[in-house]
Amino acid sequence: MSTREQHTLFIKKAASNLGFDFCGIAKAEYLKEDARRLETWLNKGMHGTMEYMSRYFDIRVDPSKLVPGAKSVITLLLNYFPGSIAEPGGLKISKYAYGRDYHEVIREKLNDFIQIIKEGIGDFHGRGFVDSAPVLERAWAQKSGLGWIGKNGNLINKQNGSFFFISTLVVDIPLEYDNSFVKDYCGSCTRCIDECPTEAILPGKVIDGSKCISYFTIELKEALLPTEVKGKFDNWLFGCDVCQDVCPWNRFAKATHEPQFRPIPEILNFSTGDWENLTEEGFGKIFKNSAIKRAKFKGIKRNLQFIQQT
Repeated sequence: MSTREQHTLFIKKAASNLGFDFCGIAKAEYLKEDARRLETWLNKGMHGTMEYMSRYFDIRVDPSKLVPGAKSVITLLLNYFPGSIAEPGGLKISKYAYGRDYHEVIREKLNDFIQIIKEGIGDFHGRGFVDSAPVLERAWAQKSGLGWIGKNGNLINKQNGSFFFISTLVVDIPLEYDNSFVKDYCGSCTRCIDECPTEAILPGKVIDGSKCISYFTIELKEALLPTEVKGKFDNWLFGCDVCQDVCPWNRFAKATHEPQFRPIPEILNFSTGDWENLTEEGFGKIFKNSAIKRAKFKGIKRNLQFIQQT
């Protein structure tokens, strides 16, 4: 067995031991087609007020600009599906936010992962990312053979669906690369397109981010939400899972084995009255370890008021 093969096996075993559900490896190279699609998407203004999406364009599509001498891109998937849960008080929160903030959980795992690799195969240059740098995670996940990009823009894994966090590690270690060819199993299905409440999913696997409920309830920082989407939120207070909930491939989703992603009891049991009576102090205390804090107290109150007006 070659050194490259030994290193690859070691890395994949380490990922599994840390609790990651899938690990795929791709050759670090310029993402020519993704660069073209990203440029078109940005030119059409589909990023809305998310100006960070237009920054560092060259870095997003070229891993060697993140890690000089980059040889491999390691992609890790971690399941966050909480299982069958009742929506509290009719108000809905994206499933990824029911447990502890994934940034914190995965960042800790990535730091451990890097340390284990260094101890096992020697020092190297590398950087790990989970929504913390301009990296096209889904593109690398697909190139690593972990799934295909669905019509809803999500990475879909044939065995377990799409309820996964994606993290990326760019390294200057030459490794064995996984087969990048993955069949697109969406077929003629258009459920995600048909069911999107704000018609944010367009043909050709194009997502108009400026129309997505997740964009309105999390990213948009304006004091008032646009009147044209009144009555279309379907009680989504934070994020939106419609395009994943209706996806036939998510019938294979299994409850996460990561204890830190299990639903926080207060979030599960919140009624509409609890949300209405929530104070800023209470918000800070209950959601201090949750991704919901990203919307801030004012954002949650704004979203609640907007939903109740419709």
